[in-house]
Amino acid sequence: MAQPMPKDNPFLQFPFGPIQMECDARDLVVEGEIPADLHGSFYRNGPNQRFKPRGDYHLFAGDGMVHGFHIKDGKVDYNNRWVRTAKFNIEDKEGRAVINAMNPFDCDPEYSDFVLVDKEGLANTAVVWHGDRLLALEEGHAPYELDPDTLESVGMWTFRGKLSSAMTAHPKVDPDTGELIFFAYMATGPFSADVMVYKVNPEGVVTEKILIPTPYSSMVHDFVITENYIVIPVFPITGSLDRAMVGGPPFAWEPESYGVQVAVLPRKVGATAEDVRWVEMDTNFVFHYMNGFDKDGVITIDGSQFEKPPLFPTADGEFTGAVAPFLNRWTIDLNKPDARVEFQQIDEFESEFPQCDPRYVGKPYRHGWYASPDGELKSDLKENDSYYNCVGHYDHQTKKVDRFSFGQGTTSEPMFVPKSAGAAEGEGYLLAVVTSFETKNSSLYILDALNLAQGPLAIAHLSHRVPVGFHGTWRPGS
Repeated sequence: MAQPMPKDNPFLQFPFGPIQMECDARDLVVEGEIPADLHGSFYRNGPNQRFKPRGDYHLFAGDGMVHGFHIKDGKVDYNNRWVRTAKFNIEDKEGRAVINAMNPFDCDPEYSDFVLVDKEGLANTAVVWHGDRLLALEEGHAPYELDPDTLESVGMWTFRGKLSSAMTAHPKVDPDTGELIFFAYMATGPFSADVMVYKVNPEGVVTEKILIPTPYSSMVHDFVITENYIVIPVFPITGSLDRAMVGGPPFAWEPESYGVQVAVLPRKVGATAEDVRWVEMDTNFVFHYMNGFDKDGVITIDGSQFEKPPLFPTADGEFTGAVAPFLNRWTIDLNKPDARVEFQQIDEFESEFPQCDPRYVGKPYRHGWYASPDGELKSDLKENDSYYNCVGHYDHQTKKVDRFSFGQGTTSEPMFVPKSAGAAEGEGYLLAVVTSFETKNSSLYILDALNLAQGPLAIAHLSHRVPVGFHGTWRPGS
């Protein structure tokens, strides 16, 4: 019999707490009018813990659940499914949590060696559509394939046996070639000091693998591609097996001992670790990037930058303090022999989960979007005192910001969808799943991406909530 979730953990309570159901909902009630040219599926992934967890619980440790909003002919259908990873299947059979995702050494005796053999992880962070496959991602393990219509689990996907490591939750798709580029940190073993870069053609076949030693063992969450470069930042969130074995945090913030190192790898065919140029920068941390591009040897990168990372402790287990991210622009002038990463804040509003028009990934671009708070929806979390209840549009040309607030509703990562393949940059829709603190239910909001302030074009309502999660993707309709 399933037991109630602990009430003293905010990540197991509203709006983060799990829902205990899978369902299909046809023809959702819609306020407004769904744009006739909006046709496809919007997917959201995030943690949805199946059973009362063993030991401590963290937002990163929940069982993955993918939510699908399928839009066609002015109507929206919805479904959701847990990802049937090995951990999920074992615990579903046992009827309780027998594996501690936060401490793999804390398992029921029968499953004490599970961490040594598990290749599927939690699949709880992101999703990507590529090569006619929908993949649920979690950066510590291989991706997990789902049926794009039913969301039923297909199984672990290793790119026909060519994936020899985990896969980042933030792969990039080149909009011109269809090539998928991704990496894995700690690629050759637990807490190894390296990353492996992969290139995959549009049909889903791995064409190149490049192993790059890093200055130290680090958690690397996101990266950037440009026309000519792959840029991988190594921040001092260090990984240590020795520290974990004596009860310390496996990953910890150590800026006093390790600096920020940024790897710049040429995108040319046949590039190796010897082609990497390492550049330094002042201490900071970025979870997510909006976009990047290069011109005449100068790389420009935009991302939501923190002074220090939330959600990770210091090496002695101490809380690093509350901190807010703001959109910053990085500049790397590779023409200089002593090149460094220089950065400058370019937007006054706190922002996270930045997005660009996917047709402009790696290219010079104008428009970007993000989630943001307005300070009116307060949070009890120690990491941040406000929920993200706004979406923002930043115009890199005019430097102007257009915002819309959902009031007493917290938003997921907003996703930009172009009106058509040939539409101008930014001409399209912004999709976001919003959870109301008043009704306790969630809705899909559809906004004009270049005119957020006018409010939603349409709202498709669910009769339940989608727990606050992480990332999503869009699959165009056929």
